[in-house]
Amino acid sequence: MTEFSKLGLSPTTLQAVADTGYTTATPIQEQAIPVALAGRDVLGIAQTGTGKTAAFTLPMVDRLASGRARARMPRALVLAPTRELADQVAESFAKYAKGTKLNWVLLIGGVSMGDQVAALNKGVDVLIATPGRLLDLFDRGKMLLTGVELMVVDEADRMLDMGFIPDIERIFKLTPPRRQTLFFSATMPPEITRLTQQFLKDPTRIEVSRPATTADTITQHITRLPTSDPKAKRTALRALVERGEVQNGIVFCNRKSEVDIVAKSLQVHGFDAAPIHGDLDQSLRMKTLADFRSGALKLLVASDVAARGLDIPAVSHVFNYDVPHHADDYVHRIGRTGRAGRLGEAFMIVTPSDDKSLDKVLKLIKKEPVELPLEHIDFTAIKDRPRDDSRSGRGRGRSDRPERGSRSRRSVVEPAAAEDGVVSVVETSPTPVVETEGAPKRARGRKKSESKPTTSAPIETKGVEAKAKSTLSANPFGDDVPAFLRRPVVFAE
Repeated sequence: MTEFSKLGLSPTTLQAVADTGYTTATPIQEQAIPVALAGRDVLGIAQTGTGKTAAFTLPMVDRLASGRARARMPRALVLAPTRELADQVAESFAKYAKGTKLNWVLLIGGVSMGDQVAALNKGVDVLIATPGRLLDLFDRGKMLLTGVELMVVDEADRMLDMGFIPDIERIFKLTPPRRQTLFFSATMPPEITRLTQQFLKDPTRIEVSRPATTADTITQHITRLPTSDPKAKRTALRALVERGEVQNGIVFCNRKSEVDIVAKSLQVHGFDAAPIHGDLDQSLRMKTLADFRSGALKLLVASDVAARGLDIPAVSHVFNYDVPHHADDYVHRIGRTGRAGRLGEAFMIVTPSDDKSLDKVLKLIKKEPVELPLEHIDFTAIKDRPRDDSRSGRGRGRSDRPERGSRSRRSVVEPAAAEDGVVSVVETSPTPVVETEGAPKRARGRKKSESKPTTSAPIETKGVEAKAKSTLSANPFGDDVPAFLRRPVVFAE
């Protein structure tokens, strides 16, 4: 491995690197930094956890060290797919640029736009942004991108998954054609290849490892269940957490709604766990990540928003509660452990409904995970509390549904805690409701001989006397007058 001192970095930057405790560069850093310092475009292909952030941050600091920022005209732009990854880039930039006068601003959603606008008005050297917030501020006239000298796109394939490619294309067109571009991606699907051919100028391609490979420092396990029942999966997850010496771990789920359910189940059973996904408030997401990094939180239950690019050091275990739909996501998930030469363990729970997704994962990684059966648990006897379809109206014919406005048919729904901590719903007996005479629906027990109101306009129970007067004055002797309004009427002479 090559030392940073041999890559052509300035003494100030080398001192900042030394202060972080690093002395030797990773393969992607070793090859990308000299090319970037020479001003050439870079197309870097490397799996997650290989040090891509420093590979573009360090040459950026050196290239921008001379020069001056102008108001609302940044000199460099870094695009990241998620708020967490953008915040991580900002932290890295703060460490490596501390010996310079460079300044930067983090443009992400979920935080005050006023502070970001104020920083732009003062002039910043580097914008570190997610595409949505960047274009929002640009469309408001808060910045110009015509002064961008250096542009970085990080985790490009994740941008593709999240639907950001049209935004990236627009941002490229808003920047000067003479800019330098550093483009990094873990994989190169056709859409990403087209993007690089369109906007990069004769880039130096750097591929340090085969795309979508798993690190040899990770021991991979697979646990097969005979059932797809959610409660059985939650039971298996707890058993896997309890069997090993888990210092800290990340539990990955496919759906955001599942993240909340799994986190709640772990909490109820005494595990130190918290959820994180895209629907949570930004301040809560940042606090949860900070607690996990510091060791104050043991288990992080996450959607794939946390699967890519996040630098969470020394994660001992990764648990795949769900087999990912996309095989590439499996590589990025377990890449959270076994980093920087450390050993890590990854577990995956597989149910009968996961056969197709599992086949894709095994073909991609070209490895056979270690089978880890949980023979002491009878999963066939574990079943989640069945859902009562009468609550939601699903699975019933139209004639079985309660009629609109018929409160007497509705049951009172009360929450009840299930055994594994997931809130279920039970129904109590229907509360009898006494309907007011003359309501649109016939009350129970009404005799068949009683005539049903046939007035064209609905008669409301509220203000019935006023309604009666208007009906009588319009047609005092009509046959369509409701029974409860048929009373003696005296007309003045």
